[in-house]
Amino acid sequence: MSPKSPKSPASTRRKLAAALLATAALTLTACGGGDDDGGKPVADVSADTDTGKAATVLDKPFEKPNLVLTDTHGKKYDLREKTKGQPTLLYFGYTHCPDVCPLTMNNIAVAKKALPKADQDKLKVVFVTTDPDRDTPAELGKWLKGVDADFTGLTGDFATIQAGARQLGISIEPSKKDKNGKIVSMHGTQVIAFSPKNDSGYVLYGEQATAGDYTKDIPKLLKGQNP
Repeated sequence: MSPKSPKSPASTRRKLAAALLATAALTLTACGGGDDDGGKPVADVSADTDTGKAATVLDKPFEKPNLVLTDTHGKKYDLREKTKGQPTLLYFGYTHCPDVCPLTMNNIAVAKKALPKADQDKLKVVFVTTDPDRDTPAELGKWLKGVDADFTGLTGDFATIQAGARQLGISIEPSKKDKNGKIVSMHGTQVIAFSPKNDSGYVLYGEQATAGDYTKDIPKLLKGQNP
């Protein structure tokens, strides 16, 4: 009997990433919390850094979460229905975050502006709040207007939001006061890219992804290709 061929390191890393993500985040980020947990990674999930890529292409893509929330206009927004067949970037965060959340969204906004107008119109970017008590539709709309007015902001019942995030292995916790009395939201910081071909979440970005990374990758994501 001939010996089995060894698995490639890249394939092993992708499978490990999917497995770890699917079992939920091991540690969370408190954006601007000012405590020792603030700088910890969401989970031990890494991209293929030796290839110079910020993206992790998952061997087992995620199904788009069944999320029905409220948009910045106060209207019902069914995530699956509204983004069906469209390239979509999904992120869970909150508007009072002073660091990771605005940086992530602005990085994506910069990359989007580098696209031709027709491609800008194709891309869906959805920001789901992890702090719905403070992030009302009006607050979300005001905050996103300063990033990109075409980004979609969603809020609603925390339990519904948390359940939707869990479908992607992203862990979030109810907002609470830190030791300094500041309200913080503990949440995973992954950006999930969904393919327009089959609506599956097949690419993962961590908080270290830069505007340059998104600028390079989004043209491929628009076509459902691997970055």
